[in-house]
Amino acid sequence: MDNTPNAGKKPLSLNIISSNEKSKHKGFGAGSIDLNNVSPVIIDGGEAKIDIGAMHAKSKVERGIKFSANREDVPNGRQVWVVWVAVDQTEEGKCYGGATACEMWIDTEAKRGWKILADHVNKLDYALKRKMMLDDLGSEEKAALKKLLVSHNEEWWDRTPETFKAALS
Repeated sequence: MDNTPNAGKKPLSLNIISSNEKSKHKGFGAGSIDLNNVSPVIIDGGEAKIDIGAMHAKSKVERGIKFSANREDVPNGRQVWVVWVAVDQTEEGKCYGGATACEMWIDTEAKRGWKILADHVNKLDYALKRKMMLDDLGSEEKAALKKLLVSHNEEWWDRTPETFKAALS
């Protein structure tokens, strides 16, 4: 008996299809979401950093943390934010198009954390749909995010819609 699970079968996986492949891709996974134009930003202690690991819940602050859906399990945690930022392509060029913020609480010493995974997934979807959901961020977090986005690409920031910029004021 072969101990290898599904020997000879290709495992199912999430297919991420880039925009230039969509027209020729017709089989399994057709219509999958394109994550090429969204990036996760971690805001921790008033500092914002792009951390691609957050795409799979493996950002620097999340590694080694056992998460619970019960907020009371992390009484000594600090508030950390994941902000999903979507980039748009306009006639003038790229700009920031959508951003949504998700809350986490992390206790690094106890290796415990709190987050609602469904909220993170839904907020990622909202950012992909170019929605703005940053009201829960404090002024320090908004300033840190704005500073990161401007320093990352000032031309993109200049082309960003005023409604996006206003959400960070």
